[in-house]
Amino acid sequence: MESRSVTQAGVQWLDLGSLQSPPPGFKQFSCLSFPKFKHSPASASQVAGTTGTRCHTQLIFVFLVETGFHHVGQLLWNYKLNLTTDPKFESVAREVCKSTITEIKECADEPVGKGYMVSCLVDHRGNITEYQCHQYITKMTAIIFSDYRLICGFMDDCKNDINILKCGSIRLGEKDAHSQGEVVSCLEKGLVKEAEEREPKIQVSELCKKAILRVAELSSDDFHLDRHLYFACRDDRERFCENTQAGEGRVYKCLFNHKFEESMSEKCREALTTRQKLIAQDYKVSYSLAKSCKSDLKKYRCNVENLPRSREARLSYLLMCLESAVHRGRQVSSECQGEMLDYRRMLMEDFSLSPEIILSCRGEIEHHCSGLHRKGRTLHCLMKVVRGEKGNLGMNCQQALQTLIQETDPGADYRIDRALNEACESVIQTACKHIRSGDPMILSCLMEHLYTEKMVEDCEHRLLELQYFISRDWKLDPVLYRKCQGDASRLCHTHGWNETSELMPPGAVFSCLYRHAYRTEEQGRRLSRECRAEVQRILHQRAMDVKLDPALQDKCLIDLGKWCSEKTETGQELECLQDHLDDLVVECREIVGNLTELESEDIQIEALLMRACEPIIQNFCHDVADNQIDSGDLMECLIQNKHQKDMNEKCAIGVTHFQLVQMKDFRFSYKFKMACKEDVLKLCPNIKKKVDVVICLSTTVRNDTLQEAKEHRVSLKCRRQLRVEELEMTEDIRLEPDLYEACKSDIKNYCSTVQYGNAQIIECLKENKKQLSTRCHQKVFKLQETEMMDPELDYTLMRVCKQMIKRFCPEADSKNMLQCLKQNKNSELMDPKCKQMITKRQITQNTDYRLNPMLRKACKADIPKFCHGILTKAKDDSELEGQVISCLKLRYADQRLSSDCEDQIRIIIQESALDYRLDPQLQLHCSDEISSLCAEEAAAQEQTGQVEECLKVNLLKIKTELCKKEVLNMLKESKADIFVDPVLHTACALDIKHHCAAITPGRGRQMSCLMEALEDKRVRLQPECKKRLNDRIEMWSYAAKVAPADGFSDLAMQVMTSPSKNYILSVISGSICILFLIGLMCGRITKRVTRELKDRLQYQSETMAYKGLVWSQDVTGSPA
Repeated sequence: MESRSVTQAGVQWLDLGSLQSPPPGFKQFSCLSFPKFKHSPASASQVAGTTGTRCHTQLIFVFLVETGFHHVGQLLWNYKLNLTTDPKFESVAREVCKSTITEIKECADEPVGKGYMVSCLVDHRGNITEYQCHQYITKMTAIIFSDYRLICGFMDDCKNDINILKCGSIRLGEKDAHSQGEVVSCLEKGLVKEAEEREPKIQVSELCKKAILRVAELSSDDFHLDRHLYFACRDDRERFCENTQAGEGRVYKCLFNHKFEESMSEKCREALTTRQKLIAQDYKVSYSLAKSCKSDLKKYRCNVENLPRSREARLSYLLMCLESAVHRGRQVSSECQGEMLDYRRMLMEDFSLSPEIILSCRGEIEHHCSGLHRKGRTLHCLMKVVRGEKGNLGMNCQQALQTLIQETDPGADYRIDRALNEACESVIQTACKHIRSGDPMILSCLMEHLYTEKMVEDCEHRLLELQYFISRDWKLDPVLYRKCQGDASRLCHTHGWNETSELMPPGAVFSCLYRHAYRTEEQGRRLSRECRAEVQRILHQRAMDVKLDPALQDKCLIDLGKWCSEKTETGQELECLQDHLDDLVVECREIVGNLTELESEDIQIEALLMRACEPIIQNFCHDVADNQIDSGDLMECLIQNKHQKDMNEKCAIGVTHFQLVQMKDFRFSYKFKMACKEDVLKLCPNIKKKVDVVICLSTTVRNDTLQEAKEHRVSLKCRRQLRVEELEMTEDIRLEPDLYEACKSDIKNYCSTVQYGNAQIIECLKENKKQLSTRCHQKVFKLQETEMMDPELDYTLMRVCKQMIKRFCPEADSKNMLQCLKQNKNSELMDPKCKQMITKRQITQNTDYRLNPMLRKACKADIPKFCHGILTKAKDDSELEGQVISCLKLRYADQRLSSDCEDQIRIIIQESALDYRLDPQLQLHCSDEISSLCAEEAAAQEQTGQVEECLKVNLLKIKTELCKKEVLNMLKESKADIFVDPVLHTACALDIKHHCAAITPGRGRQMSCLMEALEDKRVRLQPECKKRLNDRIEMWSYAAKVAPADGFSDLAMQVMTSPSKNYILSVISGSICILFLIGLMCGRITKRVTRELKDRLQYQSETMAYKGLVWSQDVTGSPA
């Protein structure tokens, strides 16, 4: 009964707050001390329960303590000190803890009578399993912490520090400035403050530091033992932790978890922060952490006692050492991992617990982040500054933040980052609910939903702020580290998880990994399949923000400010750098180029583009998207389907941008690079731009084809891919930089309302060709010349006539595609839009013979022979407006062309006879007459020769000589071949079949046959045919009057093609005969006259000769 009462008294001693010093001159007894400061102090109050002190004495003692009378302080002090040296005190301990002392060898060896026995048992109380002993030692502990002076070693070691820090007085007889718990608290704050100052004014001695941390360690299991914290947090404990049982540090943890609650008192919050800072300096100050991780620390050799590290790094080293074991796949107990999670979260919540952050970031916190202390907001504020969104951060502060992120490792469990957890809770519940809470893939899931409808703005900011630091250390992504640690060690020479190298810049390991991820088998040293998949995942996620690529941000910082300062929307910065690739500094250009080259191989890296193009991918490209392996097929598929109805604007813009970027370097087109790499090195070694490489290779292919080389210099696989590239370039004028630059001003003037893509700008320039600037006009002409030689390069024609090509020309060669479409143009099954496009191309071809490859080839000899004058006046790269073709038409009427050329001109004449728009000269000279005389015919949707017929009928009304000449030429052409007169041919089709079927077409033969039938009374022609023939005779008669023959050849042609040819020939023959007879008669008469004249002239000449001879003799005197 007596013992039980005194035990209760011991409990009452727990509330002892402040005691007075012993009286002056009081002899100091040996007190409970710590040899080498390793044992905890004994307590006097609990001893009474086992020393047999009477009940009434105990009650008086408790009463005096609780009333707090200062005049009894000396008595209490003396009583406690004497209890610590009472032999009965230690003997009871030996009796109650007999079996325990045997088990704990250190305690069994302690000397008797110095208080060391109880001190040792207190130090090892966590290992005591005997119930009575455990109870006894637990109660003994409490009284010691009510007065620091009862711990003799503590008082001796910290005497000077208490005076220097002004934490109170230990001089006997003097009044303490603070309570006993406050003295220890003051020393703890001094220790913490020293750690947070770069050059502290007051330094706590090493002995006192050890004493302070040891006291904190010994009070770690029961919050009652931390007297300052106990009194500061009594009310808060009742408010937040009422049901939490004391012991094993449970109350501490409960209070830590509620530290940032609004209702938490500031005094308690300050006391809790101090204790957390002590834990950061020495993990043993946390009872639960030290106990839970004891075996794991020993197992993985995380003992920090002998390491040459500052005490501030102890908790961080413990966390990193154990995290390294976890990341390496080693087994760490669940209890230890739970404790680690709590303390990692604690460090992320409160920046002030990290001395390095305080030391390195004090200025930045005051300037940018003041007032944001709670729930990790200060750290995220600093992260935001680092990302460049609010200013600049010093390198030391950045390094401190990076170190803290590595220590806390929030990439392994998002819940460690409370600010992120709270901001993203709703997103996780909706977008990532299929993933187990705390799984590392939660962060990956959040990144995949970045910039989607499910993402909220606050979560987006917190996520990017954290990812900025994770991206700078590949080890902070646990999944990546687990899958790639072997590859990284083998290929990138990395260190262990908790080891760093100052020589290795941020992001260097990941850069090494992704370079090896995209190597071919021939290049060797590739990543494992698992690692490669993770690298691709990271690339896909980080491509959304250039700040998540450390090397890119570092090397391109100046260029980002110079060229992309206004590009603030998602993904715009990288696009901007790609647009200005040629303007970037060398290092930045190399990094952007390498990243772009990777994108060409795996376009899924462009996560935003993939997200925008998801509908198109699902509908048209799902096969290549699912099975893509380093081929570039997905981008090729997107380009081919860029103009589908399902294509949205964002996807189309993204695909076009990538096409434009590809033009800067042929390496940016993966399939082209792989197919033509060797050909480029051999044939175009110094060319880099894709468009120039394409031109170089295309020219080589064309030359080899024209020269009919036995073996092409360009490989087959390259020629095939080259064809793909050529076709893609025709879709957008911006993909042909030379043409685009030459026509920029013209596009602005004539095509400002036309959208890019679908070759619309190019088509607009073609339609306004006559108004274009000289340089642009020349480029457009060259483009048309290329398209006519290879119609498959005519994007608009191929697009509009795609179905008609499948219907009419499925097996036609690409070079003959337009010719095939022309032949089927008037089919009833021909699509009207395609027919209209074919007509446009025919009009273009007829403006210049160079735009008609078949005509050019067929009339190669005829053109210089008959049209030399036109060619000498022509300019390069400018149309001849149909002059050469008109020249050849006239020679066709004269039947002077070669057979091949005649066939081609006949086709042109037949086509233009049906549609006046195909005759450039007629349009040029007769535009006014067509508008005034034939407006109704010209407005007809379907042209069947009505306008030409109208002009012929109204020939007498035409006043313009040039127009009249063109109409007369048409009449002249119709004499040579009835097929070039569609109206007459249609009217007389049956008659030709009945009466002239055996007559070979051409050279006016069938026309002559019809004229003879018209004159033959026995032949009955169709009324319409007869009427049309009579009209033609009148026209030809008028034409003969208006336009007489220019020479004998024209006269002969007119006679031969005249309907009255036989009559004219008879008259000419009769006239020739009459002239012959007259000539014979005149010849006989003139013959006689001529002979008489000859005789007379001979006589006169002989007489003159004789007279000359006589004269010469007279002069010389010689005989005749």
